Formats: sequence, structure tokens, C-alpha cells
Amino acid sequence: MGAIPEYDPDEPVETKPFKFVTGELSLRPLEPKSDVTKHCWQNYVDYHKCVNAKGEDFRPCRQFFHAFRSLCPKPWTDRWDGQRGTYTHFPVLNLR
Repeated sequence: MGAIPEYDPDEPVETKPFKFVTGELSLRPLEPKSDVTKHCWQNYVDYHKCVNAKGEDFRPCRQFFHAFRSLCPKPWTDRWDGQRGTYTHFPVLNLR
């Protein structure tokens, strides 16, 4: 995983509402652990999709990066980082 550029204090800051891909973030706590797991995984996947599509220097990708880093336990992301690229080829099933 590439490095995230550091904060530039001279760059103007624009505040936007934060939304998860799977729905808007509400003010209620995430009660079931499966919700946290789902949001963790979705933001991890969306970060890597964003980086693959736009490159590591694309600043909006950082939203997903910070979201998954705050939600996911480090051992999970370490394991997923090791698995990325391992399962890129799936067999094509002939269903005829």
C-alpha cells in the first residue's frame, strides 16, 4: 500500500459532509459489530478501487483511507493487504 501524502497547512481546507458508500453516517452508535465490520470492509475496498482508478495522489481517496483505518483492526488490514492480488483470476464456468 502506498503512502498517503502529508497534510499541507497552506492548502485551503474544504469541509464536506462525510458519507459511507453503504449509506449516510448517522449519529447513532453502530451497535451490532457486523455493521462495523461491513463499513470497515467497504471502505477498505473503496479505497483500493479509488487508488487503482485515480492513483495514490488523488486526494478524495483519503476519505476512504481514514475511514477504514479508524474502523478496521490493524491485523485485518495487514491480512487483506497480503491477500490483495492473490485472487485475481477466477475460473469461468460454462453453464450451457
